[in-house]
Amino acid sequence: MLNWILNGIKESPEILLFLSLSLGYTIGKLRFGKFQLGSVAGSLLVAVLLSLLNVSIDSGIKAILFALFIYAVGYESGPQFFRSLGVKSIREIFLALFIAITGFITVFVLARLFHLDKGLAAGLAAGGLTQSAIIGTAGDALSHLGLSPEELQKMQANVAIGYAVTYIFGSLGAIIICVNLLQKFMGRDIRDDAVAAEMNQLHGAVALEGTQGMALTGIVGRVYRINQDFGKTIQDIEMQIKGITIERVKRNGKVIDSASTTLLKQKDIILVVGHRQAVIKASEQFGPELPSESGLDIIVDTKDVVFRNSTYANQTLKQIRATENAFQIQHGVYLIGIQRAGEKVEMDDNTQIKMGDVLTIYGAESDLQRVIKSIGQMIPQSTKTDWSYHGLGVVVGLIIGWIIVRIGGIPITLGSGGGALLSGLIFGWIRTRHQIIGNMPSAASQFMKDFGLAGFVAVVGLQTGLQAITTIREQGLSLFLIGVVVTILPLILAIPFGRYVLRYDNAAVFAGALAGSRSANPAFGEILDKAGNSIPTTPFAITYALANVFLTLLGPLIVALV
Repeated sequence: MLNWILNGIKESPEILLFLSLSLGYTIGKLRFGKFQLGSVAGSLLVAVLLSLLNVSIDSGIKAILFALFIYAVGYESGPQFFRSLGVKSIREIFLALFIAITGFITVFVLARLFHLDKGLAAGLAAGGLTQSAIIGTAGDALSHLGLSPEELQKMQANVAIGYAVTYIFGSLGAIIICVNLLQKFMGRDIRDDAVAAEMNQLHGAVALEGTQGMALTGIVGRVYRINQDFGKTIQDIEMQIKGITIERVKRNGKVIDSASTTLLKQKDIILVVGHRQAVIKASEQFGPELPSESGLDIIVDTKDVVFRNSTYANQTLKQIRATENAFQIQHGVYLIGIQRAGEKVEMDDNTQIKMGDVLTIYGAESDLQRVIKSIGQMIPQSTKTDWSYHGLGVVVGLIIGWIIVRIGGIPITLGSGGGALLSGLIFGWIRTRHQIIGNMPSAASQFMKDFGLAGFVAVVGLQTGLQAITTIREQGLSLFLIGVVVTILPLILAIPFGRYVLRYDNAAVFAGALAGSRSANPAFGEILDKAGNSIPTTPFAITYALANVFLTLLGPLIVALV
């Protein structure tokens, strides 16, 4: 029976991948006091245990999963990333440089103390700092030392051994420090700081999730029975009382035409929709409010529209309301939000509308369609992902990863991960300017991130766990424990450096930057989960790109100096 199961798993190794995810997520939810391992770390640990079955799994799966994760991360944060470049990113540059320098010093000192050869030292750096590119640069540097073929083969094998033994804790330790220790040191919660930073980005507005809504809505509907003859048309009243719309009129038990020229009479029952304060103000003129009235209910909707009308471009809201066609533009439709290049724009009478702005409008379907035709193009709401756009984005990212730049003979490359991240940033930025293309629902993006990262670390555990366990059995725990020091010491030193020298005061932002500077993707996944929004992504993207360069350079330096 056992042999039958094992043979079946060898035929379908993907079973172990999904078993690692299932058990890993279950373990990751368990709490030990205030400590929680998290889904990514849980999946990694389960995969290491399952690696004892010695079932091989294709590395192509790992590459695909990681590309999905890192591209989705870049896509979500593209606009914020490019806005943050410049003087603001100086802190991230220094943090990434600090981690690289302290990481090198730690490896160098420990290699000398414990008499490690160049191969083991380079593998220690690659695994303890979770920068796989060091394996390649160190291996290339070893080949230029003039070693005999046997000695070269031994050294390069030691790079792989050092990497396999230390990589697992390199991922796990970064999670513990970046997610748990950082919060305790700062006395701040990642989730709370992420929410605060998001509110600051939204200029004080609350970011709602899922089915959440505000108890006091901005736009309200009320039914009134008119107790006087106005002697005014609907257009006259709406132009006099700004911020309301008379949507329906019922006279003598029948709903009548509520055109702009309709004259309101005593005993008419009307449905008024508008901004809460405007409706309250107008109610004093209409008469008693009724709880409801048959035939007056209407269905309202919210649409996002890309502004394309050059006639009103660069005009303020006040100027647009004063134009000759103002009634036709604003009747029954309410502007409840403006976004420009992915960032919320505060609205008042002096707010200018620019070409390409995304306007969020609210009203009855017939009114919305009338206004959309005159101002621009509606952004289609769809649950489908535009894979013609995003498939190209991933391809571009992987091609960027092919590019190699040599600095003093040392090959420097972003790799597939860095390339996919950069491509995601660019394609996410393009999407904010051309929102008709590139749709990716938030649920689809979240799936790509969760499944991509957890699946990636699970495959890593399944591929390297057995080799790491075997090496530890043969050589003892010394190399593993040395790797633990390489993992945690640079991060522990970086926390006070970032807090007191670089002045990071937001735990979510700092955690993202710290994970990126160590190219600690599993830690970043847990940070995102803890934050509940994309605030940590921009600092991570900057430091991650830098870490791909700085840490990769450590390979030749270690080979030269150890």
